[in-house]
Amino acid sequence: MDVRIIRSGVVSTHTVEELPELLGGLSDGDGLLWVDVPVCDAAAVTVLGEVFGFHPLALRDAAQRNRVPKIHPYQDHVFVVLHAPHLGSRGHVHYVELDQFIGAWFLVTVHGPTNPAVPPDIPLRQTRDVLRRIEAGKLAPATPFELSYAIVSGISRLQETLVEDMTADVWRLEQRVTAGHLGNPEQFLEELFQARHGLLAVRTMAALGAEIYGRMATLSRRPRDEHHIADVVDQFSRVRSVADGEREYLQGVIEFYQARTETKMTIAAERLAVIAAVTLPITALSSVLGMNLIVNDHTRGLHLAATLVIMVIMSGTLLTWAKRQGWW
Repeated sequence: MDVRIIRSGVVSTHTVEELPELLGGLSDGDGLLWVDVPVCDAAAVTVLGEVFGFHPLALRDAAQRNRVPKIHPYQDHVFVVLHAPHLGSRGHVHYVELDQFIGAWFLVTVHGPTNPAVPPDIPLRQTRDVLRRIEAGKLAPATPFELSYAIVSGISRLQETLVEDMTADVWRLEQRVTAGHLGNPEQFLEELFQARHGLLAVRTMAALGAEIYGRMATLSRRPRDEHHIADVVDQFSRVRSVADGEREYLQGVIEFYQARTETKMTIAAERLAVIAAVTLPITALSSVLGMNLIVNDHTRGLHLAATLVIMVIMSGTLLTWAKRQGWW
């Protein structure tokens, strides 16, 4: 658990034992308290409950994985759950959770829990990036919500970057479809649906994030926070729209690929029908007459020749008829 005080863009680090004194000594305009919890274990839950007095249900949500974003307003703070994307193996998109307790003079950020396949440094990307910007003098948040706004904007940018990366995959797949260089059909189809899954996952995160902050806009009583809330909603809405557009484009590629595959299957079926139409009468004729024309003692050459001529005529007639039908 990292405890920091930010005053006029200057960051000072403190211990967990100092939390009660720090929290009681803050006032409006006198800096803000930022508590970052990389892993919300039992000890962290105890500290957050005793020092900040957070609701047990909010602490439970912070300690366990949440499948969807959520927002719960309380008397002196708001509890928010968001997800950031992380692209894993085989196109799987991991949901990396970030929980926030946003108060008047404090911000508590809680990371995870996450899938074991996610590297441990991934959940800390946004908070570490914001901390580096503050220490470099590029960012000076005056309120906890301004600090939260910077972190959430990082999540939005990450979503947008992932959509950009997946768009490159969509273009590559589209080029392969139009050029006809598909390779292994099963592998290619899997790549198509992996790309669509990634776009759909990011789209879902952005859409739900916009809904959460849209709800927060109705709860805000501070005019200076309304601009940041509206901007966050706009960021998530833009990512959702971009992901929707790319997903529709990819769906067009998938439909083109399916149409081409179905056309090939139709052509193959027509050719099989021609083969069946040509060979079936001949097979039937040879089955009926074979025993009468070819016997163990001798072969009736005249009858055999006549039968072969009939077979050739039947084949030519059927092929001509199939050609006129446009089957081949």
